[in-house]
Amino acid sequence: MTDINEILKKQPILLIDGDCVLCNNSVNYLLQHEKEGGPKLHFTAVQSATGQAIMEYFEIPKDIETMILIKNYSVHIKSCAALRLTLYMKGLWPILVAFVVIPPPLRNLVYDYIAKRRYKKHGKTNNCAMIEPKFRSRFLEI
Repeated sequence: MTDINEILKKQPILLIDGDCVLCNNSVNYLLQHEKEGGPKLHFTAVQSATGQAIMEYFEIPKDIETMILIKNYSVHIKSCAALRLTLYMKGLWPILVAFVVIPPPLRNLVYDYIAKRRYKKHGKTNNCAMIEPKFRSRFLEI
């Protein structure tokens, strides 16, 4: 799927590093702890044709190494994306969005620390994450 207008109708969209085990596990966690009702996240890898089309549309540099949340035609990266993702989760997770009051450069120190070590600690994968059939339609490209 690379018709950008059709893709963007599926917002909110989370772009992740498809090679990152931590990122794939995070998507699975989000799906398992998602709020009932409300908008549903859609997912794609930054390495996919769909991910590249989205990045080109929003003029996001190709060498950026972060999760990217596209919501209401706005781009959120790093800790801004991570904190906004909590709003889609059930339980107490949405309380964490209060941390958006901390300036992004300070929040991103924590995000960058984890991101730099994600391959070393969690590894890389060349395989698609195991996706439950009920969630398959939420992935824009597999």
